Amino acid sequence: MRYALQLYTVREAMSADLAGTVARVAQIGYTAVEPYNFVATVDELEAALRENGLTAPSGHAPLLSADQEEIFAAAKQLGIETVIDPHVDRSRWQNAEDIAATAQALNAAAAAGAKHGIRVGYHNHEFELQSRIDSRSGLEVLADHLDDAVVLEVDTYWAAVGGEDPVELLRRLGDRVRFVHIKDGPLTTEDKDQVAVGSGKMPIRDVLAAGTSIETAVVELDDFTGDIFTAVADSLAFLNSDEATTKGATR
Repeated sequence: MRYALQLYTVREAMSADLAGTVARVAQIGYTAVEPYNFVATVDELEAALRENGLTAPSGHAPLLSADQEEIFAAAKQLGIETVIDPHVDRSRWQNAEDIAATAQALNAAAAAGAKHGIRVGYHNHEFELQSRIDSRSGLEVLADHLDDAVVLEVDTYWAAVGGEDPVELLRRLGDRVRFVHIKDGPLTTEDKDQVAVGSGKMPIRDVLAAGTSIETAVVELDDFTGDIFTAVADSLAFLNSDEATTKGATR
């Protein structure tokens, strides 16, 4: 399993010192990262990745609301092979027609990306799972309308917060899922603070085992109180330990 860090996790440090932050991520032991908003920092980010021997197999960019050609060009420069749209507004998940329209937009983006040798994907929050269309989640309805070329990055934590069993969700979505976000925490919307992977309520072992087509598992903490680099390091240490294959079954 390849592990990466979503750089949004260290966004405050990145805004102050991009090169130094990327170097620190590499020193912790990550060999891959998932950039966000990378068009804005492409040259500086390219230099930092190269200097620290890091790869970026995937990256987040607003494909459905920004200049796709600019995004794909920046992705190519950074060696990003899969560009993932991280957010379609929750208002667009309330009926089957809007969800189908989002799928068609992603399909069109995938066709455009293919001309650059770049794959396209979508990343969920909790509301795509809270949305119910004929008793099925909005994310699964989306998958029904996606071309085979479009992949999913399932944020397993937000899927759980949205009311789904992330393990069963991954099994149902099958080969469509090529990336997952691995995060941990209290699994509530009231307490948004997350914790280092392996120290919360997520069944990490079972999640990793269920995604049989996962290419990269991406560590992310959206909100955290404390030293973020300690949490980032503890997360990777847990994932690289034997504990990651045994802990979580009873959570």
